[in-house]
This record gives sequence, C-alpha cells and structure tokens, in this order.
Amino acid sequence: MSGDTYLVTGGAGFIGSHLVDRLLEAGRRVICLDDFNDFYDPALKREHAAVHRGHGGYRLVEGDIRDRALVERLLRRERPEVIVHLAARAGVRPSLKEPRLYAETNVTGTLNLLEAARQAGTGKFIFGSSSSVYGVNRKVPFAEDDPLLHPVSPYAATKIAGEALCGSYAAVYGLPVITLRFFTVYGPRQRPDLAIRHFAEAMLQGREITLFGDGGSARDYTYIDDIVGGILAAVDYPARGHEIFNLGNASPVELRELVRLLEEALGVRAKIRRAPDQPGDVPVTYAAIEKAGRLLGYRPETPLAEGLQKFARWLAARF
Repeated sequence: MSGDTYLVTGGAGFIGSHLVDRLLEAGRRVICLDDFNDFYDPALKREHAAVHRGHGGYRLVEGDIRDRALVERLLRRERPEVIVHLAARAGVRPSLKEPRLYAETNVTGTLNLLEAARQAGTGKFIFGSSSSVYGVNRKVPFAEDDPLLHPVSPYAATKIAGEALCGSYAAVYGLPVITLRFFTVYGPRQRPDLAIRHFAEAMLQGREITLFGDGGSARDYTYIDDIVGGILAAVDYPARGHEIFNLGNASPVELRELVRLLEEALGVRAKIRRAPDQPGDVPVTYAAIEKAGRLLGYRPETPLAEGLQKFARWLAARF
C-alpha cells in the first residue's frame, strides 16, 4: 500500500470508519477529519471514532470541510500523501429540502480540499462519488463513460459538480485523481437513514416499513468490505490524470426481494405500508464493473443474502 500518511475526510462515518480500520491494520498513519454533524445521531460517529482513538497512528481532527482556513492549515501541516475524500452531505431526499447546504458542503468543500491538496503537493486524491450521478439512465448497466445529463436531485448534481472539479484539477494542475462511484453500500455501521438499516430496525421493533412504489425498483446493493477493498485498490493504482471507476455488485435486486431477504436474515415478518414513488428516486441502479475489475482487480465477493446475514448479526448485538 503506497504512502505513509492518509487523510480520510468523513472518517468517522459508515464507509470512512471501515476504511480507517483497514488503513490502521496495514500500519498507516491516518488523520480523520469529521465534523460530527447532526444529519444523524453524532453519538454513532463518535462511537466509530472511539475505537481508533487509542491507536498510535490515528489522529482525529474535528472540523468542517467548508472551513477553508482549517483545511489549508491541516494539509500544510500534515502533508498527507493520499487524501480519501468521503465527507459529504448524503442522501437524495434530504437534498430536496436543503439544496444550498448540499452545494456548500459537496461542491465548495470539495474545492477547498482540492486546492489545499494542490498547494500541499498531495500525491493522490480519491473522491467518493455516487451512483446517483447517473440519474434516470435508460442504458443498463451504468458505465463510467455514460453521459451524466439527467440528475434528478440536488445531491446527484453536487456529486457531478465534484467530479467535474476533480477532473479540472487533474487536467490543469496535474493532481492525480480517482473518482469512485459507490453503489448502495450496506453493512455494519450503516447510517440509520439508509433503507436496509431503517427497515431492519423497524422490523425488529414490530413497526411498519414504508415501501415506495410497487416494490419493483432495484438497487445494486454492495457490501461494505467489497467497497473498502475497492478503495484500497484505488490507493495503490498508479493514476495519471482523472480516472473514474464504478464500485458496485453488478447484481441489482428489487425492493420486494430485499424485504424478503431481510425477513430471512432477521427471522421476522415485515409489516408493510405502501406509498407513491418519491421525487428524486430512480427505477434502477446497476454498476458495470469491468473497468474496475481490469485495472483495480476489483471483485465483489459478497452476495446480498450473505451480506444481510452479517449485517443482521451486527444489528442484533445492538438490540
């Protein structure tokens, strides 16, 4: 694994904390930058960070990527070889309510990091993007060179903007950048607002779950260990310019089938309430992963049924 010092933004979050686990296990020095905002209970993120606090190679910095002075000061002092930028305001539906906050964090915050990375001479910048950038894409599976012309939420638009900024810094300043488009990540420590955890907690408590639409929408659910493996492969990849990779499972599953598999994993029946489709939702996400397989050696190994069993064991231990 290349480099000695890694800056992981959003390193106390779901994906970020798992990545920090692996980096520390590999003997790397890790700086976690996280603002512990209240998008969901900050205590959950503090719980993730607490696991790392006693490690000699770990440093936690509480701060907001919108704070340009803080970002520049941190990078000037620490000079990380690699930045893995995972901090973001996430979620399609919340972005409909607070589009300005999403733009300030996901666009201006990303610009702050790119500019500070350029000034600090960072060796590689890895940007965590999203399958949401594909919007209502009628061509499946989604490939990295598909045109991104139909975003259906402010969240998706801010991620497209972040990717464009990354591309410009690679082209103009020679900063090596890798964009990773994540497809519906799930597993232990998953955010409580995301469907799998939200559904599972309601089912274990005997509450109704709400299914939007007819249950036929499909998502390319990708287990956290596979995603982190892809990120680590990107860290080692000798990027030139701006490279974009999908990290997904290449196996979309319909919502109704997800609920059935959750029932099996949890050992309970779901109480279901139906509701109309929601603005910003897309009918399917489906990752083409041939490029990631060819250049990164990316091979997702966790079928959804197996990943849900692992997730269910983790969640049951918390109840």
